[in-house]
Amino acid sequence: MCKEKQYEELMPQIEALIESETDMIANMANVAAVIHETFGFWWTGFYLVKPTKHSTDAGDTELVLGPFQGPVACTRIQKSRGVCGSAWQQCQTIIVKDVHQFPGHIACSSESKSEIVVPIKRNNEVIAVLDIDSSEYNTFDEVDKQYLERIADMLI
Repeated sequence: MCKEKQYEELMPQIEALIESETDMIANMANVAAVIHETFGFWWTGFYLVKPTKHSTDAGDTELVLGPFQGPVACTRIQKSRGVCGSAWQQCQTIIVKDVHQFPGHIACSSESKSEIVVPIKRNNEVIAVLDIDSSEYNTFDEVDKQYLERIADMLI
């Protein structure tokens, strides 16, 4: 089945999963699970923008691991670090065909070969990112970007 058709079938399922639930963490958990199960990605999950550990300044924030499916992951990521931190800083989706070619890539797993990170925005401010890794190169494209951005918008 082509990827676009898989996403088209997935969208109503995600809508049904989250339409009556108001807790964003619960919705992220189900969304990560259904995306992971549908496509068989290496890692599928969320990082949330939270106050920096041990910070006294409320403006100091970092990405903190949220609901995910897959192997153990990095727990905290600073703004502009790696693909997740870069997508957060730039406030835009980043597709990486080969993570080994991405400057500053954070290697949480040597199995990760390609990645897409989609910012989740509320009032034009990034509050989380959806991060998906594949164990194959060149997995993600504009089709993934289009549908994953729609999914990110559904979570707000």
